[in-house]
Amino acid sequence: MGNRQSDHHSLLPCLPSFQALHIVILGLDCAGKTTVLYRLRFNEFVNTVPTKGFNSEKIRVSVGGRRRTTSFHFWDVGGQEKLRPLWRSYTRCADGIVFVVDSVDGERIEEAKTELHKITRLAENHGVPVLVVANKQDLRDSLSLAEMAAMLALHELSAGTPWHLQPACAIIGEGLQEGLEKLHAMIRKRRKLQRQQRKKR
Repeated sequence: MGNRQSDHHSLLPCLPSFQALHIVILGLDCAGKTTVLYRLRFNEFVNTVPTKGFNSEKIRVSVGGRRRTTSFHFWDVGGQEKLRPLWRSYTRCADGIVFVVDSVDGERIEEAKTELHKITRLAENHGVPVLVVANKQDLRDSLSLAEMAAMLALHELSAGTPWHLQPACAIIGEGLQEGLEKLHAMIRKRRKLQRQQRKKR
């Protein structure tokens, strides 16, 4: 695990709206990104190693409570500092971004904040919904959601960037379904606004 490449595109094409939602999972190394991905894929904990490239999985997820499923194409990209310049290639034309943060690693929250703000400020990512996953919330010394929101300066993200902070424990999957539903709702709202804007032109 940790370097599974089901697809071999380094620069991703824009996906038509009828295809799977293109979701990129980002965050610092050891935040739990790959654990999130494989919990969603297999509904069980999969022991992982640091991702040196990317992992790619298409997963059908029930959202909206109407027994409807939506296909998500997740791209989990390595979070080591030398790999972060590659993030931009994967977020091009993304429908949504999942940014995973280690709730226990208070010393690296500032670093996570810098990377989160950097990727959301890119012109091509303007307006792309962001699900911030506060991972490891089950641990006793984890930061509270209020502390994380303040330290990540989420309220200072661009006014055009919708976001949601979701408490989670990737190992058991707690909070991930709720987070995906929030992300899906933000994506649908954005697409509706885009359709309305196109009609006005």
